Amino acid sequence: MRYSRWFAVLAAAMIAAGGMSAGYTDTAASADTTAELPSSFQWTSTGPLISPKPDANHDAVSFKDPSVVRYDGEWLVYGTTASESGGWNLVYTHFSDWSQASSAPHYYLDQSAIGSGYRAAPQVFYFEPQDKWYLVYQTGVPSYSTTDDPSDPSSWSEPRNLMDSMPDIVSDNIGDGHWVDFWVTCDSAMCYLFSSDDNGHLYRAETTIGQFPYGFGDTEIAVWDTPEDLFEASNVYKVAGTGKYLLLVEAIGSDGHRWFRSWTADSIDGFWNRLADTERNPFARSNNVTFPGGRWTADISHGELIRSGVDQTMTIDPCRLQFLYQGKDPNAGGEYSQLPYELGLLTQTNSSC
Repeated sequence: MRYSRWFAVLAAAMIAAGGMSAGYTDTAASADTTAELPSSFQWTSTGPLISPKPDANHDAVSFKDPSVVRYDGEWLVYGTTASESGGWNLVYTHFSDWSQASSAPHYYLDQSAIGSGYRAAPQVFYFEPQDKWYLVYQTGVPSYSTTDDPSDPSSWSEPRNLMDSMPDIVSDNIGDGHWVDFWVTCDSAMCYLFSSDDNGHLYRAETTIGQFPYGFGDTEIAVWDTPEDLFEASNVYKVAGTGKYLLLVEAIGSDGHRWFRSWTADSIDGFWNRLADTERNPFARSNNVTFPGGRWTADISHGELIRSGVDQTMTIDPCRLQFLYQGKDPNAGGEYSQLPYELGLLTQTNSSC
């Protein structure tokens, strides 16, 4: 693993938990949570839980890039699907228990006001200051839709943009990469928009809570490394009870398979310190995951930790880490859009709690 370099700004943001609004299921950690994240991780994985379900109008070959919340007693999962022709779409499913995930129906969001065209890599969260749900996704630029009810996928509004064009700092550094995988995390004063360029750079833009979803600017390089070691699919979470934030970024391993590195910081706009970030000591990779039902994937790719709430602080409970991720048959190959990604669930087995 090559040495990583970090760019950090000096300003620090206040850290505060976001409120919950009546009617929303909150599985938040108790106030006395004191567990720290470990310096190494071990996981066990389910087999494939959510697979593509083609219908008469959607010849889906994958279900990938999941975002998940617990809402009114059900798991709501939004993701990306690709078609046989290489087109991209957003997709939704819901169920009360993971044992029901494989049989749950799928709803394709081109049937909503989100419409057809390139839409991918969603992130769903409740923005408490506005009492509004947001779905952030990529359309070539970072876009979003809103609703009052995330369990009604037909209710999402038409796309609007968080940023209308690529910032100069991205265009200056992107090379032959792609501007992808937009992720929002907020503290008590600011909201931050993270993105990747498939060329070794993780970017961070910011706006105030009061201006959100408008005003994103001051784009900086938050972390950089080689293209393989800092690829895409970043997540940033508040770690309940610790005063820390956790950053995950997907990498491409020396064996060609996907895996996740991790860092922590004292603030979202602060300096990111290595946590588990090597192939020998990864956050999540094939070498620290067991598969009791049989190893169905060699990739631990684009995913999302199960949050302890649903709001814009993206809070996780360090005592109950689970990671919904995409994997695929190790023998599958060919064009990227045609890879048969499915979703599985990791559960941490070495919790310090």
